Amino acid sequence: MKALERTALLRTLQSRFEQHPQRHPGIAWAAVLARLEADAGALASLQRMEASGGEPDVIGRDDDDGDSEGDGEGDRGRFVFCDCAPESPAGRRSLCYDGQALAARKENKPAGSALDMAQAMGIELLTEAQYRALQRQGEFDLKTSSWIATPPAVRALGGALFGDRRYGQVFVYHNGVQSYYAARGFRGRLLL
Repeated sequence: MKALERTALLRTLQSRFEQHPQRHPGIAWAAVLARLEADAGALASLQRMEASGGEPDVIGRDDDDGDSEGDGEGDRGRFVFCDCAPESPAGRRSLCYDGQALAARKENKPAGSALDMAQAMGIELLTEAQYRALQRQGEFDLKTSSWIATPPAVRALGGALFGDRRYGQVFVYHNGVQSYYAARGFRGRLLL
């Protein structure tokens, strides 16, 4: 990433971070910035999230990494970045669930798959629990829907899960893995 792109991305992330303090109580931008400056791979992933319309922001910490005994704020747990765009990121829509589903389509193939794109971006799809946790921080996917990580048993039967918010409720549904829609994309997360 070029220096100007890096500077612009960091400015965008800082601005979003400061505009939405309710997403990350008790987390200081200086601690996030220190980690971002030390991880070029994470910055590249965040640039891809931003470029595809994800509007990534810190939504908390992942303290399940075994390092919850840190000495200072920047040491305890990894920061969780997540797509916080109001609707499923526009640059990640019209995708089937995974590469196997894409390969199985005989005609009218989409441009790609959610899992393959997430992997190429260096991020992961949200699980159902993570998607519901994000929805507690705001109202997302009021007009769109987002593929979510699907349990292997469901995927083995040819299904995949997606979520949205309608009628003031968060819903998780199922669809065939080969399906794709102009209003369905995916939200990703990145641990830093």
